[in-house]
Formats: sequence, C-alpha cells, structure tokens
Amino acid sequence: MDIWKPTAVIVQTPNHYLPRRRGSPPLRLRLLAARHRVMAHHHLLPLQRLPNSPRPPPPRLRLRLPTKPSRLHNHNRLLPRAAAASTAATVSALEDFRRWLASHSVGDGGKAFPAAVPEGLGLVAARDLPRGEVVAEVPKKLWMDADAVAASDIGRACGGGGGLRPWVAVALLLISEVARGADSPWAPYLAILPRQTDSTIFWSEEELLEIQGTQLLSTTMGVKEYVQSEFDSVQAEIISTNKDLFPGSITFDDFLWAFGILRSRVFPELRGDKLALVPFADLVNHSPDVTSEGSSWEIKGKGLFGRELMFSLRTPVDVKSGQQIYIQYDLDKSNAELALDYGFMESNPSRDSYTVTLEISESDPFYGDKLDIAELNGLGETAYFDIILDEPLPPQMLPYLRLLCIAGTDAFLLEALFRNSVWGHLELPLSPENEESICQVMRDACKSALAAYHTTIEEDEELSERENLQPRLTIAIGVRASEKKVLQHIDNIFKQREEELDGLEYYQERRLKDLGLVGDNGEIIFWES
Repeated sequence: MDIWKPTAVIVQTPNHYLPRRRGSPPLRLRLLAARHRVMAHHHLLPLQRLPNSPRPPPPRLRLRLPTKPSRLHNHNRLLPRAAAASTAATVSALEDFRRWLASHSVGDGGKAFPAAVPEGLGLVAARDLPRGEVVAEVPKKLWMDADAVAASDIGRACGGGGGLRPWVAVALLLISEVARGADSPWAPYLAILPRQTDSTIFWSEEELLEIQGTQLLSTTMGVKEYVQSEFDSVQAEIISTNKDLFPGSITFDDFLWAFGILRSRVFPELRGDKLALVPFADLVNHSPDVTSEGSSWEIKGKGLFGRELMFSLRTPVDVKSGQQIYIQYDLDKSNAELALDYGFMESNPSRDSYTVTLEISESDPFYGDKLDIAELNGLGETAYFDIILDEPLPPQMLPYLRLLCIAGTDAFLLEALFRNSVWGHLELPLSPENEESICQVMRDACKSALAAYHTTIEEDEELSERENLQPRLTIAIGVRASEKKVLQHIDNIFKQREEELDGLEYYQERRLKDLGLVGDNGEIIFWES
C-alpha cells in the first residue's frame, strides 16, 4: 500500500557572502512524500546553487553528500598572486607603515603601536592601559570604504560605485590600489596586508579533503562559487573595459584575496553598506579570554563641530605595557564561521554548532495548511535551527518537526477550526506515531550525515594530540570533530525520546483530562445515573 510518510533527506547547500545564520550551511531535512516501493534506491548528486538561480526540483528521497571538493575552474588555484612572499610584514614595511600613520597623526598618543606578534601583526600597548581606554583613533580619510570608492577612478568608471555590491566595490578599490604600488595613498598599509590567511577559502584541494563531509566544506565551496560569479561579472563589465585602472592581468585569485581581506579584517558591524577597512585599528587580534559583549569601538565626530569622523578603538580589558591588545571578534560565531572568516577556531563547546534546516515539502498533501500554520507562528516553508553542543534543542524546533510529520489520524489538527490553537498543541506530543516519526527522521538524518565524514571522533581526538600539527590541519580536525559531536548530541536527544515514547502524554489523553473523562493516573472515569 502506498502511504505518505515523512522521510529525511540530506542536502548540503552553499552559503553566500554573509552567512545568514550560525553554523552554516545547514543540514537540510526535507520531509517528503516518499513512495517507498518505487523510490527506495534513488540517489541524487549534491546541490550547488548560486545566488538568485532558479530553485532546483526537490530530491525524492536521499542526497549523497560530496566526497571531495568540486573544482570551480581548472585554471583557478588557491594561491594569490603574491603568495610567494612571506605572510609576515617585513621590518622595513612595518616601519614605513608606522611613519605613514604618524604623518596622519594616528597613534601619536603613545598608547599603542603596530608590532610583529605570534599571530602575524597586532597592536601592542605602549604603556599600561585601563579597561575602556581609547587606544586608536583613525580618521575617515584613511578608511577604504564606499566614499573612498566614489572619490576614486574606480568610482568614476562605475558611476560612483553605487551599482555594485559594497564589498565588490571596496574589493575593486583594494585591487586597483595594490596595482598602483607606491603611487597609492594607501601603499604603506597595503604593503603589510597578508597575502593569505588560514581561512578555508585559501585552502588547497588536498587541505579541503580534510574537512570532507562537513558543513564548513560546503560553505567554503559555496562562498567561492559566489565570489567566482561576482568576479565573472565585474571582469566583463568593469575590469576588461578599464585597463588603465587595472594594469596587468587581474585574476580570480586576486579577487578572492581581496574578498578574504575584507572578510577577515572588517569589523562585524561595519559590513553591508557600512563596509570599511580601517587601517591600524584592523590590526587588533582576537582572544577567547575577552568575553565582553559590549562593542570595543565606535564612530564619533571630532574636530570643529564634530564634522571629522573618527573610528575609535578601546581596550575591553586592562593591558600592561608591552602586552598585546585583544578584543572579542564575535561571541555568536561558531567554530566553522571562525575558520571561514578568520582562519582559526577555539576549544570552546559553546562554539560547536550544527545548523539543521527543516523544510515543508511541496509534495506533502497538507503543504498549504502546514505552511499557513508555520507562517502564523513566525516561521515559514524553511526553518533554520542552530544546535549547540550539550545544550537543549531550540524551543520551536520540536513543534515545527511535529507539524512537518503530521499525517494520518493527526491531520484533523490542520483544519481551520484549530488554526489559532494548533501551535500550542504542537508544543507537546501529539500521538505515538507522530512522536516516533520525528525521532526516526532526525536519527536517520544524523546517521546519514555522520557517515559522510572520513574519520571518527576518536580518530580525530587521537590526531589532535599529535605535536607540531599545521594550523590548517588543526582547524580541520577541530571543526569536523565538533560537528560530529553535535550530530551525536542530536541523535542522543532523539534516541532518549524514543525510549520514553510509552511514558509520554499525548493529545488525546490531555483532551480527555480536560473533559474530565480521565483521572490524573490515567484511569477512565464513569458516571452512574
């Protein structure tokens, strides 16, 4: 007999320039109408969809996860144009940068100075600094932002740059100023920028194989495809038609380098239309020991009538003279996002996250009703849930799962009569069949996702104890181990729930109690005439 039954489908989808949620891209669980006798052996290839492209038809049953990173173009490698140069700034370049800052009266307060540190370059305290002390003020004239683009030859060639995405416009400015060499007003700053970071967008194909099966791999490849599509567009419309602004050959690797610089050096609140590179201030490094949620910087007016905008950086903690100044980049980023954006991760369980995406399938016979209920409760056809290691499931995840799995005799709750009250019922178990279904869906999905990794948690833990691991291998081991731990955590939650199914109270029992037909101990109450 052909019966509609929700089925777990794994889909790895690429993210775009700014991941919309933590721990992305998600594990997507499509709850589909599966005709088991016909569809049981169908497999589909991984989805790699670019922004604004038509949505592909939903897969029928199961998606095979990628076994190796796909190539974007054979001629595009992960080595920037100047990759042969050392990633650490030379002593002379650092001195030139200091003189450049002094010429613009930046850092002349004797509070902090740029210096070589274990991370590469950083800000070091010139004297003891109390918490909240302003350590750097950088005038807007030194920023590389939309206004700098508009005032440049790039802006004039692009009609002010307003038609470009903000990050694309600043990336083109960055590339063109690098091409100008010593003639660029930012030359001393550009000379100290790293030619690569340990962000996964710069990893070789061999290195990317170390994160096989992870959400981070899919995110990385999706981001690179997105950057490639933007490069193809500006190459045809701007770069190739303005050779005077872009002498020599501008490659995808140059564009990817500029993207990586922006991704790693722009302060989080300065993204989007406010995107800006702020020389000197952007040398400040991250420390997990800084846990302050308050911003360590502000933009304020200075000078006559406060007309001159300044980027003001403060230290969030007390710092001794000669010590490095640190801030907290973002408390909400997962380890996968830290690896993608900055090229590092933390040994912090609260950063171990996995994003589960649940979706109402268009093939569901109750698609319209379920979508209406989801939208009435602030969700939609697709819902994202960030699962953090050793923490409870997000509050709306179980109700949404129960909604997706409603079928058979439970379908009466989808009728218009219950529309305003159904979510309250979904917050508690509906029926043994529905609760068992959500457990099976999630456990099957976790099992499928865990099978895509080429190592076990135990193997990763053993590898992590080895000495002298390369930074990128350390990141790979840490991220894949953290994802697997979260998947096991999810599986354990639903395994325990399966074991408790017989002891749960379901909708019918609650309803009978409300009507006074069942006692507190479950006994049926009779009335005698």
